[in-house]
Amino acid sequence: MSDTVRPDLPDRLSIDPRSPHHVAAVFEHDIGIRFNGKERFDVAEYCISEGWVKVQSSKTVDRRGQPVLIQLKGPVEVFYR
Repeated sequence: MSDTVRPDLPDRLSIDPRSPHHVAAVFEHDIGIRFNGKERFDVAEYCISEGWVKVQSSKTVDRRGQPVLIQLKGPVEVFYR
């Protein structure tokens, strides 16, 4: 295996490519998000310094067809797997 250079994980990251907080280079690697001590796999956006994550609210969508996100507060830890 060759060692690849991983970019630093940003303080705030979003999976939505239209967001100004989307960093495509980070998504080339497998990342993990631990929220309130448990690993979450459904996070759409996070902010480490403010201590929140946004997750999809069931299957609800807005009028543009985008998922409705709810914000949960607590300690956030992000890492490469």
